[in-house]
Amino acid sequence: MKITFLGGGNMANALIGGLVNKGFAGSDIRVIDLNKENRERLSKTYGLTAFANVEAAAVSGSDVVVLAVKPQQMKEAVAPLAGLLQASQLVLTIAAGLPLAALSRWLKGHSNLVRAMPNTPALIGAGITGLYALPKVSDSDRENAARIVQAVGETVWIQNEAQMDSICALSGSGPAYVFLFIEALQEAGAAMGFNEEQSRRLAIETVLGSAKLAAQSDEPASILRERVTSKGGTTAAALTVMGERGTKEGIIAGVRAAEDRGRELGQQLGAA
Repeated sequence: MKITFLGGGNMANALIGGLVNKGFAGSDIRVIDLNKENRERLSKTYGLTAFANVEAAAVSGSDVVVLAVKPQQMKEAVAPLAGLLQASQLVLTIAAGLPLAALSRWLKGHSNLVRAMPNTPALIGAGITGLYALPKVSDSDRENAARIVQAVGETVWIQNEAQMDSICALSGSGPAYVFLFIEALQEAGAAMGFNEEQSRRLAIETVLGSAKLAAQSDEPASILRERVTSKGGTTAAALTVMGERGTKEGIIAGVRAAEDRGRELGQQLGAA
């Protein structure tokens, strides 16, 4: 598989690094990026060919073109691609919120499209990516799209593009919710007299270990929570106060607010 990346920022770098670590040859990867420093860094690190602008040599022969630019910049960025793409070439976009209908329109009707929503843990190879493909995308192209994003973590395919806003709200924005919880644990630790390093270690290792335990268990999180919660004990006291403050309901409401905002932004992008 030969791949061209349009955009050489952090997520593109993570994907390229993950692919190379899994055995992909740097010579099979090309990058288009306006930033000279990005081009030089990627070329030196991975042995790939980098281009300053969209041109035939950057796209010709690629099986997949990965769009790794910001959604607000996408329309302008892909305009030169429209006349260069072959119908058989797969276009994989990792731009949050951008509907495939808009992207297809900007690419003059190109419909071999897959939309992906990775999250920031992909930067360390621990991400989760939601994927949606237009109906005409072949099984082999779906496999190629999955192989690319699986270089930085796990994948989940969905059948309804509208749920990409839900993916963004749940797992795309999800790391921020987890960081907020870690932040709160650290502040609680500091209030109880632990120093900054102690609070940080206690908070992060607790979250990390709990996530690993949940991942290795077949039981739902609710059962795991109940097993830690002895009647009348310290955990029960904490959860009672959190319940009174609406912690769980607040998280759920926040995720739904993110979903609603994602739909609004998608409509705005799609109307461009």
